[in-house]
Amino acid sequence: MSQRQDPAASDYLHNTPDDAGFFGKHGGVFVPPALEGVMREVSRAYETISRSAEFISELRSIRKHFQGRPTPVYHAARLSRKLGASQIYLKREDLNHTGAHKINHCMAEGLLARFMGKKKIIAETGAGQHGVALATAAAYFGLECDIYMGEVDIAKQAPNVARMQILGTRVIPVKHGLKTLKEAVDSCLEAYMQDPVNQLYCIGSVVGPHPFPRMVRDFQHVVGAEARDQIIEMTGRLPEVVTACVGGGSNAMGMFSGFLADTGTELHGVEPLGRGPTPGEHSATLTYGSEGVIHGFRCYLLQDEQGNPAPVHSVASGLDYPGVGPEHCHLKDTGRVSYHTIDDEAAMEAFFLLSRHEGIIPAIESSHALANAIRLARTGERPRSILVNLSGRGDKDLDYVIANYGTGDRYVK
Repeated sequence: MSQRQDPAASDYLHNTPDDAGFFGKHGGVFVPPALEGVMREVSRAYETISRSAEFISELRSIRKHFQGRPTPVYHAARLSRKLGASQIYLKREDLNHTGAHKINHCMAEGLLARFMGKKKIIAETGAGQHGVALATAAAYFGLECDIYMGEVDIAKQAPNVARMQILGTRVIPVKHGLKTLKEAVDSCLEAYMQDPVNQLYCIGSVVGPHPFPRMVRDFQHVVGAEARDQIIEMTGRLPEVVTACVGGGSNAMGMFSGFLADTGTELHGVEPLGRGPTPGEHSATLTYGSEGVIHGFRCYLLQDEQGNPAPVHSVASGLDYPGVGPEHCHLKDTGRVSYHTIDDEAAMEAFFLLSRHEGIIPAIESSHALANAIRLARTGERPRSILVNLSGRGDKDLDYVIANYGTGDRYVK
């Protein structure tokens, strides 16, 4: 059947951001003078390799033979029947090598680092999935790797810390502030400034100064491109709703980028409401934030009265960031994507429902998107097909879940 597309939106990925790295009024490059030339160097290198048939061929080979792409779209039929008449489908990014979507851009960033002649790749991580993926890329390409991680997240995500160390990466604890993702980014940027010649900062989401938000989106576009073809093959039509969780927003931008031109498909980004709307109890930046600058780019930002990044919380370590990708800010402004919130309790219910009814243990981050799909299925006035980006698996979360939520009996009665 024919699919409705907005002709103007079909060229969106080629034309956005602009040459200065802005998505509307968000994005750009707000870095110390010492890093301005470095950002231009990274941008030139990316513009070169993104047009290289050799680079594209090698990346495709890595995705097929090393990562295990394409990942499938799966019909969660039993969960759908439990919830009503709507049908829930899952893009199974949890089946990637290393267990999440992060490997999509990390292997590409490893290729970029090799092209630029770098000896080391460095990054921050929250839930540890980006750290594990980059550690894997470092081992694959024979590069050194440092990962900065807050002490709170190190305690919550011990299995991923062990995986990084086994892969030969140095995990550097971050001990200041809230000791979570924002502080890990701070520390990694400081380390990058000390030696931008020999190392490349491989930012873990669609955040940071230009060109990183664009690069990571482009490397993650494979998720949405695959999913669109797969869901049409399975059902003969586009889904009414596509949903993904948003912290920094890499998995969501990868998924949404495949559907931006499809006028009949709603796009839902899902933010963590945490323990509620009180400042410091959530990480719902697009819902409660205001314009500001963080980590080299302009975006909506959760800020205190002095304009500093505010404390944040989420049960999901990969979502507790006070900023958000500038492209998400732009898509909110234009109305193409609607952004919703899910609290800790709803996310954990979704975590256990999928585990019990489909035999799939999701990452807590991904459970926020799944919880939005469950809410839509329960409350919708008409049946809809809902495609969820299941961005990662929950192995990393099991110790934390058992210690804090048990085996989930109260959620699945």
